[in-house]
Amino acid sequence: MAESKHAATYPTQEQYTRWKNRADELGMSTSEFMEAMVEAGMKKFDASANPDETNRELRQQRDDLKSELDRARERIQDLEDAVYQGERQTIKEYVQANPGAPYDEIIRHVVRTVPERVTTQLDDMEGEELIFDDDRYYPTNSGGEW
Repeated sequence: MAESKHAATYPTQEQYTRWKNRADELGMSTSEFMEAMVEAGMKKFDASANPDETNRELRQQRDDLKSELDRARERIQDLEDAVYQGERQTIKEYVQANPGAPYDEIIRHVVRTVPERVTTQLDDMEGEELIFDDDRYYPTNSGGEW
């Protein structure tokens, strides 16, 4: 049998009770349990572990994520702008310019401005989503969702 040395620890009453109960469950003395747990703990980690990433690498990841977030925000803004080019924005702008406008005036304004708004949308879609040929529009095979 190897020579043993005395080592002491001063756990709180709660810790000691928890350790003793667990030692009893395992059929060990409290001293055997503490020795086994210290040895097990030493095998599971190295106290001098190096960080996985340097500060420079973390800053680069942060900057990359910030750029990605900025691009996503710009895309969201573009999509919101596209949505507001429709009837809702047309109605809102008309009512702001003409407070108290009656329903039938708003309808006439929306109908009157449809060609302009359709032309804007067709111009935006032409090339990637639509092909214009011989005064007719056709879907492209490469872009857009149909």
